[in-house]
Amino acid sequence: MCDTHTLSFKGKTIISQCKECNIINIWHDNLLLCFSPPQFKAFKDFTAELDQAERSYSFPDGEERLILCTPNRDINFAFTMDEWVNFNDAMDEALYMQEVYQLIKQ
Repeated sequence: MCDTHTLSFKGKTIISQCKECNIINIWHDNLLLCFSPPQFKAFKDFTAELDQAERSYSFPDGEERLILCTPNRDINFAFTMDEWVNFNDAMDEALYMQEVYQLIKQ
């Protein structure tokens, strides 16, 4: 793995960025999502536009979860509402911290 610095840590979500290749990793429980900086921004914009009520489903355990569809229709991610809030807050904070690290580099 790369030498990274942490951009954000909220609940179960940790977002880090490689100091060399700039790849951004979102770690959430057993998920690891990897993005280039432009891909990360696009993913953040995409998730911010999701209609929570439309994507929310009651699971067999009785808890409401938000479903995040992927390009492969057989693979979807499920988040509790608290996890979803933390996931999005972490991405907001990570975008801000990216800017801070870029300013420090200059």
